[in-house]
Amino acid sequence: MSDQDAVFGKRGNRDLSVVNPNGRGTIDGTRRSGPVRQGHAGDPFLIGENMTGGYGKGADILHDCTIAVERGQIAVIVGPNGAGKSTAMKAIFGMLNLRKGSVRLDGRDITALNPQDRVKAGMGFVPQVNNIFPSMTVEENLEMGAFIRKDDIRRTMEQVYDLFPAVAAKRRQAAGELSGGQRQQVAVGRALMTQPSVLMLDEPTAGVSPIVMDELFDRIIAIARGGLPVLMVEQNAKQAMMIADKAYVLVQGANAHTGTGHELMQNDEVRRTFLGG
Repeated sequence: MSDQDAVFGKRGNRDLSVVNPNGRGTIDGTRRSGPVRQGHAGDPFLIGENMTGGYGKGADILHDCTIAVERGQIAVIVGPNGAGKSTAMKAIFGMLNLRKGSVRLDGRDITALNPQDRVKAGMGFVPQVNNIFPSMTVEENLEMGAFIRKDDIRRTMEQVYDLFPAVAAKRRQAAGELSGGQRQQVAVGRALMTQPSVLMLDEPTAGVSPIVMDELFDRIIAIARGGLPVLMVEQNAKQAMMIADKAYVLVQGANAHTGTGHELMQNDEVRRTFLGG
């Protein structure tokens, strides 16, 4: 039995149907994107390495920060408020300029790409807030998620509904009328409609009940077990580490602790400082 099976048990599945290892669309270098370069031999599937930077001309928030995730794994970023967790995620997605470091995806250095072109390169990003179109129906939200695709999206849509049956029954309802947990499912489903090669989630369980959090984590496990790498920022550190293949604890924008979720949960300093003992 693999380490992953020991952690996950029978949670999730191994459905590969929503995974697209090759990204989707053609990278457009004309919209303020620079060139895509060759990655480094032996790179993880996705890595933001030695990232230093902040917003605009302000002070640096990240300081030599490195975050990575492999195919089929779940990597979580945790830490205290103001640690730079969401900033690290946004840096990987291209939402701030790095003064140092690089971002590499599937053997390519994509540091010079803007967020739009990173989506085309294979990134699916779900922000913490403002991540749905509330006046549109659930189905229209999923259709918007497939905006870069030119092929038939119906099969992918049904796969998303299979993954999130609670929202499938409300496909004709305005997304803004759903519960908080259901809106998060719509947001994740919309990102999956691009058939990304990596899924990035910024605090997907923020503001939901413990029961809904467990349901969302089950769906995240299912996605990863299908082969799609998942990188997420999570405020519920203990629960996130329980499902994490790799965990990163950030403090003041720098790596403080790195290891498997199990390793960090056994670390006395991590338990005392970040997990409430």
